[in-house]
Amino acid sequence: MRIRSFQLSDTSSVTMLLQDVLSEVCYEETMEAFARQLSWDTDLVLIAEVEEQLAGMIIGTIDNNNGYYYRIAVAKEHQRRGIGKALIEAMKSRFLQRNVHKIMVTVDVHNEMVLPVYESAGYSTSDFSRAAHRLSIVKKISV
Repeated sequence: MRIRSFQLSDTSSVTMLLQDVLSEVCYEETMEAFARQLSWDTDLVLIAEVEEQLAGMIIGTIDNNNGYYYRIAVAKEHQRRGIGKALIEAMKSRFLQRNVHKIMVTVDVHNEMVLPVYESAGYSTSDFSRAAHRLSIVKKISV
């Protein structure tokens, strides 16, 4: 397995992965946040590859000097193989390189089921933020 930064050539594969593993509502919300994060900082979108094929991805963001894990997705055929935990660890390294004040796990109705993955990576309920709607990548921008 190899973890690397997102590249423009990953767009189609990431879109298919997210459509496959997320609910329709979650997919729509995630794609908006994903696009916003890419326009700000592509280094906080990571890709996991297995045999040169997309196996998973994670979207992170920094808001008010805090690092936030926003969304993680692992292809069904690659789940329960440590890919999610490896993506979390790689994103943590990115956050630490940026000297964030605190690292939080963004929790919403769409990702409650993956909280055990974050717990296995050492995060606890005190690290969970249920204020996803307040993150800059999620806020609706008025025109």
